[in-house]
Amino acid sequence: MTQSQVTHLPVAAGQVGRLAQSLMAMMLGLFIVGVVGFSNIDVVHNAAHDVRHSNAFPCH
Repeated sequence: MTQSQVTHLPVAAGQVGRLAQSLMAMMLGLFIVGVVGFSNIDVVHNAAHDVRHSNAFPCH
């Protein structure tokens, strides 16, 4: 029979993980908005512009 060890992480480690995930999600979102918003490719910019308007999000 094999023996296994279970490691219990403290509550703070779970909170740090959630904080890191939240920060990464915000950074990804800002990156996508920044790249699409300032894109020189008209098709990309216009597609994002139309999506913003279809979601009733004012952009100008």
